[in-house]
Amino acid sequence: MPEVVSLCKGPKEAYEAFADKGAELCRKPLLKVFHQAVYAGIYIGFGGMLSLVIAGGLADVSMNNPTIQSFVFAALFPVNLLIIILTGGVLFTGVSATVPAAVFEKKAHWSHIPKLLAISWIGNLIGGVIFALLVTYCDMNLGATAELAKHTIHKKCSKTFLQTLIKGIGCNWLVCMAVFLSGQAQDMAGKMVGIWFPISCFVAIGFEHVPANMFVLTMGLVAGSEETVLDALWKNMVPTTLGNFVAGFIFVALGYSYAFGELGGNNKSPMVLTRCSSEEFGLGDDLADALAANDHGLKAMPASAPEPSAKEAAKDVEIGDSGVHLDFTFSPASALAPAAKAVVEDLKSAYMLAYEGAGDLRRTPIWGEQPSPAKHRGEKAAQASLN
Repeated sequence: MPEVVSLCKGPKEAYEAFADKGAELCRKPLLKVFHQAVYAGIYIGFGGMLSLVIAGGLADVSMNNPTIQSFVFAALFPVNLLIIILTGGVLFTGVSATVPAAVFEKKAHWSHIPKLLAISWIGNLIGGVIFALLVTYCDMNLGATAELAKHTIHKKCSKTFLQTLIKGIGCNWLVCMAVFLSGQAQDMAGKMVGIWFPISCFVAIGFEHVPANMFVLTMGLVAGSEETVLDALWKNMVPTTLGNFVAGFIFVALGYSYAFGELGGNNKSPMVLTRCSSEEFGLGDDLADALAANDHGLKAMPASAPEPSAKEAAKDVEIGDSGVHLDFTFSPASALAPAAKAVVEDLKSAYMLAYEGAGDLRRTPIWGEQPSPAKHRGEKAAQASLN
């Protein structure tokens, strides 16, 4: 029977990639996390400004039907999340789910949760405020744009603490689903659709997103709203932050770990999860050198073709200046230390990376899991190719 190929991962594989995303973030230097958080805050400003300018100009048209203005605002706003997610930006809302998911799957220590949440929140705030101040300095926060910004901050600060907190929960549940769906899709168009619908949904409904509010509330404040900085912080930012965190941590990370991961006692998927690099997974240049020189028993070979030379193998696994890039799942393997810290397995790809002593891999399961039958089949195929 011919193999069926899909451009969309199943929910289980998508959740595992979601947790891998959090584990990858935990391994990044904090300065890089902060850098990407500031960028994400600025990108929020791009999308927010686009929505304010266009939707603000529809004030007269929407007087009898305010849904028009809300729809246009919601339709345009997701451009910022498209840029952020597809360029590796770091948002507080995403961190609140991906990092706890990595912790639940035993891929990261719990101490990363408060640390990365604080760094991403501060970075998002700096980026959003800087962008708002810059566009105001350029006389772009005037007229209809300023009126909509002042109307927005008044509306967002007029609800009770509990109401805003609940709206924050609803928002980040949808935002995390945008991250989830974008990871599920394997092509650009699919990722854009997966991001656009949940994001436009939360905006149109009127839920509260703390990184977006960092920009929009600042725009309202500098435009001359009656609300103060203290009003913006206590009446909106604090409850929205708490609500966003509750949604990401409990309803997404914990909920889907129970459905597909460790908390529910589920077996790991044998499917490919994500693209990895030496920097992201803590692999040194020695792994690339080992592959290129064919040292330490490492070989790259086709699953159903004659074994290539060491030079051809190195080319096939794309060894570059930035490290080793493979569409495989990495697992720590002490048998390969110190030259290589990971072993790659994937039955569905054209090439697999194997070790001369493949039997040793059975004593080094991925992240503490028990080796699956598919994993044993991969080892058996690798050993057969070696023999």
